[in-house]
Amino acid sequence: MAKDKFPVTPAIRMLKQHQVEFTGHLYPYEEKGGTAVSSQELGVDEHAVIKTLVMEDDGRQPLIVLMHGDRQVSTKELARLIGCKSVSPCTPQVADKHSGYQVGGTSPFGTRKAMPVYLEQTIAALPRIYINGGKRGFLVGIDPQEVIRLLQPTLVKVAI
Repeated sequence: MAKDKFPVTPAIRMLKQHQVEFTGHLYPYEEKGGTAVSSQELGVDEHAVIKTLVMEDDGRQPLIVLMHGDRQVSTKELARLIGCKSVSPCTPQVADKHSGYQVGGTSPFGTRKAMPVYLEQTIAALPRIYINGGKRGFLVGIDPQEVIRLLQPTLVKVAI
C-alpha cells in the first residue's frame, strides 16, 4: 500500500497504530448513492459493504450501528435490545458532530467522540468486509475480526 495513494484520516491512523492489515479502495463518490454505488464500483457484493450509521437513543446519546449495505436496521428491535424506548438516526449535522466525519464518509474508527458500537452479528461471519475509511469515496477492505478486536462492539441481530 503506497503511503501517498490513500487519504490519511483518523480511521487510517487508528488502523495503522493497531497494525491492522487492510486494503484501501478509492471510488468516485456519488451523492446519495450509498452502498449500491460503492459495491458496484469496487465489484464486490453489497452484503459485504458495511454501513456506519450514527444513531441516538431516546436520551439523545449517540451510538454506532454497523450494518450490511443491503439491509436496514430495525430501530425498534435495537431499542429493545439496548433497553431504551427508541433509537433513531441522527441528522447529518449531529452525526458529523459526534463522529468527526462527514456523512457518506463516516468510519467507525477514530471517531471524535467515543460511542458504543453495535455490529450486526452476521457481519462477523464474512471473510472480508469493506467499510468506510473516513472519507467519501474511500473504503477499506478488512477482516471483520479486526473490527471486533478494535471496536469491541456488541453483537446484535437487528437486520431487516
